[in-house]
Amino acid sequence: MKIKLKPLLLCLALPLLTGGLAALISRSRMDLFDTVSKPPLSPPAWLFPVAWTILYVLMGLASYRVLTATAEQQKKNSALLFYGIQLVFNFFWTIIFFNFGAYTAAFVWLIILLALIVVTTVKFSRIDKTAAYLMIPYIVWVTFAGYLNLGIALLN
Repeated sequence: MKIKLKPLLLCLALPLLTGGLAALISRSRMDLFDTVSKPPLSPPAWLFPVAWTILYVLMGLASYRVLTATAEQQKKNSALLFYGIQLVFNFFWTIIFFNFGAYTAAFVWLIILLALIVVTTVKFSRIDKTAAYLMIPYIVWVTFAGYLNLGIALLN
């Protein structure tokens, strides 16, 4: 497959900018994570931006593979629509959790986000298996984030 640089850069930029904007909006509240009671296995705060950057790059690569795949356009459009919706949910989770401190609402939001990610991944798999595989670390991390979010909701 020949790499199409402009679509690749756009696909990488979209999730990175989404996460970056959410972090920028919430940056003054992210120190909150250090002050709340957390469940066992909570990683250090520095790990989150590293993990999310990697995940956003993987998501961007997955969306690029779907965008440039030789598949039926309607299937690609549907998969990319769900991808966009889950990005919106991803963006707002940060704000609900950090800016509003609404831990229970953030957990419910995260469950919806996880369902959207799974649907997106299934849709990606019907177009490009590698794209679906690239989404698996995201599913794992958001599942772990759900554990952390629920733990924080219950402990605080």
